[in-house]
Amino acid sequence: MAGLEPTPFIWFDGELVPWNEAKIHVLTHGLHYGTGYFEGIRAYKCANGQSAVFRLRDHMQRMVNSAKILNLPCPYSIDQLCQATLDLLVANKMSTAYIRPISFVGYGALGVHPGTNPINTVIAAWNWGAYLGAEALEMGVRVKTSSYNRMHPNTHMGKAKACGNYVNSVLAKMEAVHDGYDEALLLDTNGFVSEASGENIFIVRGKTIKTTALTSILEGINRASVITLAKDLGYEVIETQFTRDEVYCADEMFFSGTAAEVTPVRELDNRIIGKGRAGEVTKHLQKEFFEIVQGNNPKYQDWLTPYNF
Repeated sequence: MAGLEPTPFIWFDGELVPWNEAKIHVLTHGLHYGTGYFEGIRAYKCANGQSAVFRLRDHMQRMVNSAKILNLPCPYSIDQLCQATLDLLVANKMSTAYIRPISFVGYGALGVHPGTNPINTVIAAWNWGAYLGAEALEMGVRVKTSSYNRMHPNTHMGKAKACGNYVNSVLAKMEAVHDGYDEALLLDTNGFVSEASGENIFIVRGKTIKTTALTSILEGINRASVITLAKDLGYEVIETQFTRDEVYCADEMFFSGTAAEVTPVRELDNRIIGKGRAGEVTKHLQKEFFEIVQGNNPKYQDWLTPYNF
């Protein structure tokens, strides 16, 4: 990813701080041990001229849940985090944005145990287009099964969107890119399909959609949105374990995620998936998803938190 284009402000522990002044000490505990948790959220420009954050409260609920799982309490309530996000977007005059809230153990003791170190909370926002490339939304991406497994639930708390957990994703992503692919697919420690480095996985066979069960994966907000949307559109959705050879035989495959939105997969391990581009089911879901986030489907209006500036 290219360098981020600065915005005027970052929300830092209750204050709007100029981008270049939002700094931490080099001996911050979270920097050394990965003791933190974060979210990825998107705001979209809607057809009515307003802007809206997609599933803002659900994301902040998951952030607070991550805090509970890691036993690193978030200093702010869900309401406070939501309001801070809106304040930041308004202050930065951003009609669209990728939003990154993060809480981490701050400066103090530097042993493994975080002790009484403060927990700092930051919310930043920047402009970020299609995560895997604009052309990927139509043509799909090439994926490699990683040599790295998704962590076992007894080694890391996988339901937490924990900073340290993402070393696993970084290793898998670097390996895939080095080998000429766009993204990595990770298996769990039993050999079943788990998730990508930053996305949940769906496959399509006929009119049936399968996605990984909530065993070794992060409980994706966009994953839940796609499941609800697909069922409402009349598709059968099954949450279950499946193997990568079943993926090879799928009619379609796609990723979901805040950054990836709904991105088709055209190839896994040099096997063409379906017709080698976005399939009909994927395109249908993709189209309806973007209708929702742009405020064009009143049925899902409660998924949007509008704001003006």
